[in-house]
Amino acid sequence: MTYQKGQYGFDLEWIQKHQTAVELVGGQSRVLVAPDLQGRVMTSTAAGENGYSFGWVNHALFESTTRSEQFNAFGGEERFWLGPEGGQFSFYFDSGKSQNIENWRVPKAIDIMVWEVQEVMPEMVTLYKEFNLPNYSGTEFNLAVTRRVGIILPDEIDFTLGCKLGSSVKAVAYESLNQVQNIGELAWDKTGGLPSIWMLSMYNPSDDVVVIVPFKEGESDEIAKTDYFGEIPVERLKVCKDYILFKADGKYRSKLGIPPSRAERYLGSYDLVNRRLTILETTINPYATDYVNSAWDVNQEEPFSGDLINAYNDGPLENGDQLGPFYELESSSEALQLQPGQSHIHIQRTFHFEGEEAELNEIALKTLGVSVFELKDAFD
Repeated sequence: MTYQKGQYGFDLEWIQKHQTAVELVGGQSRVLVAPDLQGRVMTSTAAGENGYSFGWVNHALFESTTRSEQFNAFGGEERFWLGPEGGQFSFYFDSGKSQNIENWRVPKAIDIMVWEVQEVMPEMVTLYKEFNLPNYSGTEFNLAVTRRVGIILPDEIDFTLGCKLGSSVKAVAYESLNQVQNIGELAWDKTGGLPSIWMLSMYNPSDDVVVIVPFKEGESDEIAKTDYFGEIPVERLKVCKDYILFKADGKYRSKLGIPPSRAERYLGSYDLVNRRLTILETTINPYATDYVNSAWDVNQEEPFSGDLINAYNDGPLENGDQLGPFYELESSSEALQLQPGQSHIHIQRTFHFEGEEAELNEIALKTLGVSVFELKDAFD
Protein backbone atom coordinates (compact mmCIF):
# COMPACT_ATOMS: atom_id res chain seq x y z
CA MET A 1 0.00 0.00 0.00
CA THR A 2 1.17 3.52 -0.78
CA TYR A 3 0.74 6.04 2.02
CA GLN A 4 0.57 9.80 1.64
CA LYS A 5 2.68 12.31 3.55
CA GLY A 6 0.76 13.17 6.70
CA GLN A 7 -0.31 9.58 7.30
CA TYR A 8 1.25 7.53 10.08
CA GLY A 9 2.09 4.71 7.65
CA PHE A 10 4.18 7.11 5.57
CA ASP A 11 6.28 8.18 8.57
CA LEU A 12 6.54 4.60 9.85
CA GLU A 13 7.97 3.33 6.57
CA TRP A 14 10.24 6.35 6.16
CA ILE A 15 11.81 6.07 9.60
CA GLN A 16 12.14 2.27 9.47
CA LYS A 17 13.94 2.65 6.16
CA HIS A 18 16.68 4.72 7.78
CA GLN A 19 17.04 3.46 11.36
CA THR A 20 15.76 1.26 14.17
CA ALA A 21 12.23 1.95 15.36
CA VAL A 22 10.05 0.43 18.07
CA GLU A 23 6.30 0.53 17.52
CA LEU A 24 3.97 0.38 20.51
CA VAL A 25 0.47 -0.84 19.65
CA GLY A 26 -2.84 -0.68 21.47
CA GLY A 27 -5.74 -1.37 19.10
CA GLN A 28 -5.66 1.34 16.43
CA SER A 29 -3.42 3.49 18.64
CA ARG A 30 0.23 3.44 17.58
CA VAL A 31 3.30 5.14 19.10
CA LEU A 32 6.64 5.10 17.26
CA VAL A 33 9.82 5.31 19.37
CA ALA A 34 13.35 5.86 17.97
CA PRO A 35 16.15 4.33 20.12
CA ASP A 36 18.79 5.79 17.78
CA LEU A 37 17.47 9.24 18.71
CA GLN A 38 17.46 8.97 22.52
CA GLY A 39 14.20 7.07 22.60
CA ARG A 40 12.16 10.02 21.44
CA VAL A 41 8.60 9.47 20.32
CA MET A 42 8.78 10.28 16.62
CA THR A 43 5.05 10.24 16.01
CA SER A 44 1.75 8.56 16.89
CA THR A 45 -1.70 7.96 15.48
CA ALA A 46 -5.21 7.25 16.72
CA ALA A 47 -6.33 5.39 13.61
CA GLY A 48 -3.74 2.84 12.52
CA GLU A 49 -1.39 3.16 9.56
CA ASN A 50 -3.92 5.15 7.53
CA GLY A 51 -4.44 7.64 10.35
CA TYR A 52 -3.05 11.11 10.83
CA SER A 53 0.58 11.31 11.99
CA PHE A 54 0.68 13.71 14.96
CA GLY A 55 4.43 14.28 15.23
CA TRP A 56 6.52 16.63 13.09
CA VAL A 57 9.11 14.55 11.17
CA ASN A 58 11.99 16.05 9.18
CA HIS A 59 11.98 13.60 6.27
CA ALA A 60 14.80 15.33 4.39
CA LEU A 61 17.21 15.02 7.32
CA PHE A 62 16.58 11.28 7.64
CA GLU A 63 17.64 10.86 4.00
CA SER A 64 20.69 13.09 4.30
CA THR A 65 24.10 11.76 5.35
CA THR A 66 25.21 15.20 6.56
CA ARG A 67 24.97 15.95 10.27
CA SER A 68 25.13 19.38 11.88
CA GLU A 69 27.49 20.22 14.74
CA GLN A 70 24.78 22.51 16.12
CA PHE A 71 21.50 20.60 16.10
CA ASN A 72 19.95 17.88 13.99
CA ALA A 73 16.24 18.62 13.89
CA PHE A 74 14.93 15.12 13.13
CA GLY A 75 11.66 16.07 14.77
CA GLY A 76 9.67 13.88 17.10
CA GLU A 77 6.65 14.65 19.21
CA GLU A 78 8.41 14.02 22.50
CA ARG A 79 12.15 14.18 23.13
CA PHE A 80 14.36 14.22 26.22
CA TRP A 81 16.65 17.21 26.78
CA LEU A 82 18.34 18.75 29.79
CA GLY A 83 18.04 22.36 30.93
CA PRO A 84 19.07 25.09 31.22
CA GLU A 85 19.43 26.20 27.63
CA GLY A 86 21.04 29.58 28.37
CA GLY A 87 22.74 31.39 31.24
CA GLN A 88 25.92 30.82 33.19
CA PHE A 89 24.95 27.19 33.79
CA SER A 90 23.88 26.42 30.20
CA PHE A 91 24.51 23.06 28.53
CA TYR A 92 24.07 24.53 25.04
CA PHE A 93 26.92 27.06 24.83
CA ASP A 94 30.66 26.58 25.23
CA SER A 95 32.35 28.46 28.06
CA GLY A 96 33.30 32.02 27.17
CA LYS A 97 31.24 32.22 24.01
CA SER A 98 28.46 34.73 23.44
CA GLN A 99 25.02 33.24 23.75
CA ASN A 100 23.56 33.72 20.30
CA ILE A 101 22.24 31.39 17.62
CA GLU A 102 25.66 31.11 15.91
CA ASN A 103 27.22 29.61 19.07
CA TRP A 104 24.24 27.54 20.20
CA ARG A 105 24.69 23.76 19.93
CA VAL A 106 22.94 20.71 21.37
CA PRO A 107 25.07 18.13 23.26
CA LYS A 108 25.46 14.97 21.18
CA ALA A 109 24.09 12.75 23.97
CA ILE A 110 20.67 14.33 23.49
CA ASP A 111 20.94 14.98 19.76
CA ILE A 112 22.44 12.11 17.72
CA MET A 113 23.70 9.57 20.27
CA VAL A 114 22.15 6.08 20.22
CA TRP A 115 20.64 4.91 23.51
CA GLU A 116 20.55 1.31 24.72
CA VAL A 117 17.25 -0.58 24.54
CA GLN A 118 16.85 -2.40 27.86
CA GLU A 119 13.39 -3.90 27.40
CA VAL A 120 10.75 -4.08 24.69
CA MET A 121 7.15 -5.13 25.24
CA PRO A 122 4.14 -4.73 22.90
CA GLU A 123 3.00 -1.64 24.80
CA MET A 124 6.23 -0.34 26.41
CA VAL A 125 9.93 0.24 25.74
CA THR A 126 12.73 1.13 28.19
CA LEU A 127 15.97 2.86 27.17
CA TYR A 128 19.15 3.78 29.05
CA LYS A 129 22.26 5.94 28.60
CA GLU A 130 25.20 7.08 30.74
CA PHE A 131 27.12 10.19 29.75
CA ASN A 132 29.09 13.19 31.03
CA LEU A 133 27.96 16.74 30.39
CA PRO A 134 29.83 19.98 31.23
CA ASN A 135 27.98 23.26 31.64
CA TYR A 136 29.00 26.80 30.67
CA SER A 137 30.66 27.36 34.06
CA GLY A 138 32.77 24.21 33.72
CA THR A 139 30.89 21.95 36.15
CA GLU A 140 30.96 18.32 34.98
CA PHE A 141 27.85 16.19 35.45
CA ASN A 142 28.06 12.39 35.36
CA LEU A 143 24.58 11.05 34.89
CA ALA A 144 22.54 8.04 33.89
CA VAL A 145 19.20 8.45 32.17
CA THR A 146 16.43 5.85 32.03
CA ARG A 147 13.50 6.59 29.75
CA ARG A 148 10.41 4.40 29.64
CA VAL A 149 7.62 5.04 27.13
CA GLY A 150 4.33 3.19 27.46
CA ILE A 151 1.13 3.45 25.47
CA ILE A 152 -2.02 4.28 27.41
CA LEU A 153 -4.69 1.96 26.07
CA PRO A 154 -7.89 3.56 24.75
CA ASP A 155 -10.04 2.15 27.55
CA GLU A 156 -7.59 3.57 30.13
CA ILE A 157 -7.74 7.16 28.84
CA ASP A 158 -11.10 7.87 30.45
CA PHE A 159 -9.71 6.90 33.86
CA THR A 160 -6.38 8.70 33.39
CA LEU A 161 -7.94 12.01 32.36
CA GLY A 162 -11.06 11.71 34.44
CA CYS A 163 -13.46 12.36 31.57
CA LYS A 164 -15.62 10.15 29.39
CA LEU A 165 -14.79 10.18 25.68
CA GLY A 166 -17.66 10.64 23.25
CA SER A 167 -18.55 7.98 20.69
CA SER A 168 -17.01 9.92 17.77
CA VAL A 169 -13.64 10.42 19.46
CA LYS A 170 -10.55 8.52 18.34
CA ALA A 171 -7.57 8.76 20.69
CA VAL A 172 -3.93 7.83 21.17
CA ALA A 173 -2.05 8.47 24.39
CA TYR A 174 1.23 7.55 26.03
CA GLU A 175 3.22 8.16 29.19
CA SER A 176 6.96 8.73 29.46
CA LEU A 177 8.89 8.17 32.68
CA ASN A 178 12.21 10.00 32.60
CA GLN A 179 14.72 9.30 35.36
CA VAL A 180 18.04 11.11 35.87
CA GLN A 181 20.57 9.70 38.33
CA ASN A 182 23.77 11.30 39.67
CA ILE A 183 26.39 8.59 39.06
CA GLY A 184 29.33 10.85 39.86
CA GLU A 185 31.26 11.19 43.12
CA LEU A 186 30.19 14.78 43.87
CA ALA A 187 26.86 16.24 44.89
CA TRP A 188 25.06 18.56 42.49
CA ASP A 189 24.50 21.96 44.11
CA LYS A 190 23.58 25.49 43.11
CA THR A 191 27.09 26.89 43.19
CA GLY A 192 28.11 24.93 40.09
CA GLY A 193 24.69 24.90 38.46
CA LEU A 194 21.98 22.26 38.32
CA PRO A 195 20.35 20.34 35.47
CA SER A 196 16.65 19.83 34.92
CA ILE A 197 14.70 17.29 32.89
CA TRP A 198 13.31 19.11 29.87
CA MET A 199 10.67 17.50 27.64
CA LEU A 200 9.91 19.00 24.23
CA SER A 201 7.19 18.03 21.78
CA MET A 202 7.35 18.94 18.07
CA TYR A 203 4.09 19.16 16.15
CA ASN A 204 2.93 20.23 12.69
CA PRO A 205 2.02 23.92 12.55
CA SER A 206 -0.65 25.69 10.51
CA ASP A 207 -2.63 28.93 10.48
CA ASP A 208 -5.44 26.97 12.14
CA VAL A 209 -3.55 25.68 15.19
CA VAL A 210 -3.84 27.48 18.53
CA VAL A 211 -1.79 26.63 21.63
CA ILE A 212 -3.72 26.86 24.92
CA VAL A 213 -1.74 27.41 28.14
CA PRO A 214 -3.82 27.65 31.33
CA PHE A 215 -2.37 29.46 34.34
CA LYS A 216 -3.44 29.94 37.92
CA GLU A 217 -3.61 32.93 40.22
CA GLY A 218 -0.27 33.78 41.76
CA GLU A 219 1.39 36.29 44.04
CA SER A 220 3.75 37.55 41.35
CA ASP A 221 2.58 40.06 38.76
CA GLU A 222 4.29 38.19 35.92
CA ILE A 223 2.06 35.59 34.33
CA ALA A 224 4.44 34.58 31.55
CA LYS A 225 7.85 35.37 30.12
CA THR A 226 7.26 36.41 26.51
CA ASP A 227 10.55 37.97 25.37
CA TYR A 228 12.86 35.00 24.82
CA PHE A 229 13.52 35.99 21.20
CA GLY A 230 12.05 39.45 21.36
CA GLU A 231 8.59 40.32 22.64
CA ILE A 232 5.79 38.26 21.09
CA PRO A 233 3.57 40.54 18.97
CA VAL A 234 0.08 41.13 20.34
CA GLU A 235 -1.48 39.67 17.21
CA ARG A 236 0.14 36.33 18.08
CA LEU A 237 -0.59 36.21 21.81
CA LYS A 238 -3.82 36.63 23.70
CA VAL A 239 -3.84 36.68 27.52
CA CYS A 240 -7.26 35.85 28.93
CA LYS A 241 -8.47 35.59 32.53
CA ASP A 242 -6.83 32.24 33.30
CA TYR A 243 -5.28 31.02 30.06
CA ILE A 244 -3.05 32.19 27.21
CA LEU A 245 -3.64 31.61 23.49
CA PHE A 246 -0.55 31.44 21.27
CA LYS A 247 -0.50 31.28 17.46
CA ALA A 248 1.26 28.11 16.23
CA ASP A 249 1.76 28.73 12.51
CA GLY A 250 5.51 28.05 12.28
CA LYS A 251 6.06 31.46 10.69
CA TYR A 252 7.42 33.61 13.54
CA ARG A 253 10.10 32.50 16.01
CA SER A 254 8.74 33.12 19.49
CA LYS A 255 8.53 31.49 22.88
CA LEU A 256 6.64 31.91 26.12
CA GLY A 257 7.25 30.49 29.57
CA ILE A 258 5.07 29.97 32.66
CA PRO A 259 6.76 30.06 36.10
CA PRO A 260 6.01 27.31 38.65
CA SER A 261 3.86 29.64 40.75
CA ARG A 262 1.49 30.04 37.79
CA ALA A 263 1.77 26.67 36.02
CA GLU A 264 -1.07 24.19 35.66
CA ARG A 265 -0.59 20.48 34.98
CA TYR A 266 -2.27 20.61 31.56
CA LEU A 267 -1.58 22.54 28.37
CA GLY A 268 -2.57 21.79 24.83
CA SER A 269 -3.31 22.79 21.27
CA TYR A 270 -6.26 22.64 18.91
CA ASP A 271 -6.49 22.42 15.12
CA LEU A 272 -9.58 24.44 14.31
CA VAL A 273 -10.09 23.04 10.80
CA ASN A 274 -9.21 19.38 11.23
CA ARG A 275 -10.69 19.07 14.75
CA ARG A 276 -7.61 17.61 16.44
CA LEU A 277 -7.02 18.25 20.13
CA THR A 278 -3.70 17.60 21.87
CA ILE A 279 -3.35 17.58 25.65
CA LEU A 280 -0.02 17.44 27.48
CA GLU A 281 0.01 16.57 31.18
CA THR A 282 3.13 17.16 33.24
CA THR A 283 4.44 16.39 36.72
CA ILE A 284 4.33 19.31 39.14
CA ASN A 285 6.06 19.03 42.50
CA PRO A 286 4.08 21.36 44.81
CA TYR A 287 7.08 21.75 47.12
CA ALA A 288 9.63 22.69 44.46
CA THR A 289 10.58 26.34 43.98
CA ASP A 290 13.84 26.19 42.00
CA TYR A 291 13.54 25.86 38.22
CA VAL A 292 16.46 26.52 35.89
CA ASN A 293 16.48 29.78 33.94
CA SER A 294 17.01 29.15 30.22
CA ALA A 295 17.26 32.77 29.09
CA TRP A 296 20.28 33.41 26.84
CA ASP A 297 22.11 35.68 29.29
CA VAL A 298 25.44 34.69 30.90
CA ASN A 299 24.87 37.15 33.74
CA GLN A 300 21.55 35.94 35.06
CA GLU A 301 20.78 37.41 38.46
CA GLU A 302 18.33 34.59 39.24
CA PRO A 303 19.49 31.38 37.53
CA PHE A 304 16.92 29.29 39.42
CA SER A 305 13.80 31.35 38.73
CA GLY A 306 12.92 29.74 35.40
CA ASP A 307 9.85 28.21 33.80
CA LEU A 308 7.95 24.99 34.35
CA ILE A 309 5.92 25.23 31.13
CA ASN A 310 6.98 26.55 27.71
CA ALA A 311 5.48 26.86 24.25
CA TYR A 312 7.53 27.63 21.15
CA ASN A 313 6.57 28.66 17.63
CA ASP A 314 9.26 28.14 15.01
CA GLY A 315 10.04 30.70 12.36
CA PRO A 316 12.80 32.09 10.15
CA LEU A 317 16.08 33.14 11.78
CA GLU A 318 17.70 36.47 11.00
CA ASN A 319 19.62 34.90 8.09
CA GLY A 320 16.43 33.42 6.64
CA ASP A 321 17.18 29.81 7.60
CA GLN A 322 14.61 27.80 9.53
CA LEU A 323 14.85 24.63 11.62
CA GLY A 324 11.30 23.54 10.93
CA PRO A 325 8.62 24.67 10.62
CA PHE A 326 7.07 23.19 13.76
CA TYR A 327 5.67 24.27 17.11
CA GLU A 328 6.44 22.85 20.55
CA LEU A 329 4.76 22.19 23.88
CA GLU A 330 7.32 21.78 26.66
CA SER A 331 7.60 20.92 30.35
CA SER A 332 10.49 20.88 32.83
CA SER A 333 11.26 19.30 36.17
CA GLU A 334 12.58 21.32 39.06
CA ALA A 335 16.34 21.87 39.29
CA LEU A 336 17.94 18.56 40.31
CA GLN A 337 19.97 18.96 43.49
CA LEU A 338 21.09 15.33 43.81
CA GLN A 339 23.61 13.55 46.01
CA PRO A 340 25.75 10.77 44.46
CA GLY A 341 23.48 7.81 43.72
CA GLN A 342 20.27 9.82 44.03
CA SER A 343 17.80 10.08 41.16
CA HIS A 344 14.75 12.06 40.12
CA ILE A 345 11.79 11.09 37.91
CA HIS A 346 9.76 13.40 35.69
CA ILE A 347 6.59 12.01 34.13
CA GLN A 348 4.79 13.45 31.13
CA ARG A 349 1.64 12.20 29.39
CA THR A 350 0.50 13.06 25.87
CA PHE A 351 -3.05 12.68 24.56
CA HIS A 352 -4.28 13.20 20.99
CA PHE A 353 -7.97 13.27 20.07
CA GLU A 354 -9.90 13.46 16.80
CA GLY A 355 -13.67 13.64 16.50
CA GLU A 356 -16.78 15.78 16.53
CA GLU A 357 -16.11 19.25 17.84
CA ALA A 358 -18.76 19.16 20.54
CA GLU A 359 -17.23 16.01 22.02
CA LEU A 360 -13.69 17.38 21.78
CA ASN A 361 -14.96 20.47 23.52
CA GLU A 362 -15.95 18.40 26.56
CA ILE A 363 -12.35 17.14 26.85
CA ALA A 364 -10.92 20.65 26.45
CA LEU A 365 -13.24 22.05 29.11
CA LYS A 366 -12.36 19.26 31.55
CA THR A 367 -8.58 19.48 31.14
CA LEU A 368 -7.82 23.04 29.99
CA GLY A 369 -10.87 24.90 31.24
CA VAL A 370 -11.27 26.39 27.77
CA SER A 371 -13.97 25.90 25.15
CA VAL A 372 -12.67 25.18 21.65
CA PHE A 373 -15.53 27.32 20.33
CA GLU A 374 -13.88 30.36 21.92
CA LEU A 375 -10.76 29.82 19.78
CA LYS A 376 -12.37 30.43 16.40
CA ASP A 377 -11.92 34.20 16.37
CA ALA A 378 -8.88 34.40 18.61
CA PHE A 379 -6.48 35.65 15.92
CA ASP A 380 -8.78 37.06 13.23
